[in-house]
Amino acid sequence: MALKDQAIELRGNMEVIACELRNNLEEEGSQRRILEHQKETYEKEVQELQEKVEEKQGENDQLQKQFQAESQAKNKLRQEASRLIAENMDFEEQVDMKDRLIKKLQNQIQAFRTLEKVNQVQAPVAPKEYLGMLEYKKDDESRLIKNIILDMKPRGVVVNMIPGLPAHILFMCVRHADYLNDADKLKSLMNSIINGVKQVIQDHPEDFETLSFWLSNTCHLLNCLKQYSGEEEFMKHNSPRQNKNCLKNFDLSEHRQIISDLAIRIYQQFINVMESVIQPMIVPGMLEHESLQGISSMKPTGFRKRSSSIYEDTEVYTISSILQQLGYFHSTMCQHGMDPELIKQAVKQLFYLITAVTLNSIFLRKDMCSCRKGMQIRCNISYLEEWLKEKNLQGSCAIDTMEPLCQTAWLLQVNKSTDEDAKEICERCSGISAVQVVKILNSYTPIDDFEKRVAPSFVRKVQSILQGNEGSAQLMLDSKYLFQVTFPFSPSPQALEVIQVPSSLKVGFLTRL
Repeated sequence: MALKDQAIELRGNMEVIACELRNNLEEEGSQRRILEHQKETYEKEVQELQEKVEEKQGENDQLQKQFQAESQAKNKLRQEASRLIAENMDFEEQVDMKDRLIKKLQNQIQAFRTLEKVNQVQAPVAPKEYLGMLEYKKDDESRLIKNIILDMKPRGVVVNMIPGLPAHILFMCVRHADYLNDADKLKSLMNSIINGVKQVIQDHPEDFETLSFWLSNTCHLLNCLKQYSGEEEFMKHNSPRQNKNCLKNFDLSEHRQIISDLAIRIYQQFINVMESVIQPMIVPGMLEHESLQGISSMKPTGFRKRSSSIYEDTEVYTISSILQQLGYFHSTMCQHGMDPELIKQAVKQLFYLITAVTLNSIFLRKDMCSCRKGMQIRCNISYLEEWLKEKNLQGSCAIDTMEPLCQTAWLLQVNKSTDEDAKEICERCSGISAVQVVKILNSYTPIDDFEKRVAPSFVRKVQSILQGNEGSAQLMLDSKYLFQVTFPFSPSPQALEVIQVPSSLKVGFLTRL
């Protein structure tokens, strides 16, 4: 009975287990079918994605091809635009050349008409009418340059000459070459003139009179080339007769620029020569020589007179030496017919040198920082101002370059003790920097034992007031500084037709037309 029960129980358990197994198998089959369905779905999605990727790739390839096509089209447009611009410039150049040719032909017609009038038979009693030109043979070009430029001596030949006569003679030769429409002759003459002047300057680099003479004539030649260029801005200053003498066939603006550059080079060399002559006179004449009577025996305490040792057994320069040298420079420039505006620029440069060298010496030498020296400097400046008035050079701005020296002279003479003194010094000394003011105050040396030195507290007071001022921190002035030179256009009233070539110039091979 017990075995039967066990068998029944086992059979029941087996049925339960079999039932569970069937359920598990059914569940696994269901899951397998779900997974297979999901797999099929995923495979379809992957296939769709691949198709989309291929579609996008195709669109991308198409866009790249379209971009390349557009780039090629743009490049072609740029090339076509460049070609059209180049063609347009060529057309403009051709039009310009034709305009110049028309003008040239018109000028030639006018020249032929003028020549016909000149060649007409005139009555014997009528005076010959000159054209303001000088004719020469091509083979005589070297003789022309040699006699008018290379062998020309400034002394002895300028007294009876009109201002810039060599320049006018050379320009009258240029006019004839232009009248003949001979480009080779004109180019050769212009190059020979420029090279000839360069050679003279190179052969006489320290000859003041030669430099002055050819600076003046180079500027006169430059003015002639402008005055008779035919350009409206220069023609408006001419008389009707002078306008008839303008160049007809050639534009010499490039040669004008070369001559202008040459004039600048001559001017710089000219200034250097004058400065080398006058510079040794400045410190002795402006500072060391006692130009004030009654104080020559007064010396700063603690210093010896340095001028006796420096200029012992040599010429002692004074303010009169400086004025005489300036007078010689000025009279020579005037004798050579130099343009007044150019003379003013040269004088301004010399006055700046006097200021710079004098101030630099004051900064370096304590024996120059005294009330006595301030009075002496002010006296010498008044002599220079009077010289400018005598030479009618007030408009040269030369005295403006001496303003720092004037303020220094005042600073040496003024009281230097109270706060009011410090404030006045800062207000009046605007032309010298704070570094220079402090240097002068620290170097100030009393004339005698009754005058006190400048107190350090006063110097600090001035320094604190000037601290916010903008200015150079450099103590010394640049004595080599050159103001930029300009050559203002100055038309000559001289009529070319009446100019006669003196026989002393030995240019008989020139024919006056």
